[in-house]
Amino acid sequence: MKLTWSPSSTVPSKAIAILLVVSALFGCGDNQDEPGAVELLQRIRDESYRSWQRAPGWESRRPTSAPHGEAVDVYVNDIVVEVLDGSDGAMSWPTGSIIAKDGWDGSDLEIIAVMEKRDDGWFWAEYDGGGEVCFSGRPGVCLDCHGSGSDYVRAFTLP
Repeated sequence: MKLTWSPSSTVPSKAIAILLVVSALFGCGDNQDEPGAVELLQRIRDESYRSWQRAPGWESRRPTSAPHGEAVDVYVNDIVVEVLDGSDGAMSWPTGSIIAKDGWDGSDLEIIAVMEKRDDGWFWAEYDGGGEVCFSGRPGVCLDCHGSGSDYVRAFTLP
């Protein structure tokens, strides 16, 4: 049997979609700045990020349909807390804002996802449960999903 492709065929687009899903689920992806991601994880661990305030609406672990695990914990640093506690009308999150999310599959930590607002925009990093970097920098998969959020934050909105 000979397989051929024509411009009207949907097989290539389906194959590409499957490949993207498989690579996102089972492999590390767009790793643009691994040293920066390693430094960021070490820094938030040194700050005991799991002791940070939880994000609004995420006061405890919650089930989610997002790609970061079956259930997640969302933590925010003091800079985000200051904006959340301030007056209404913030247009964007300030430089230094950090949001960390632990993604769980039952009792197993599957991923750690972190976003940090820098002078030139958001820096994203995602790690497997053991802390190995999978995504870093400004990966398209992060930008595509978070682009619909309030200054790229989807878990909660600007006040």
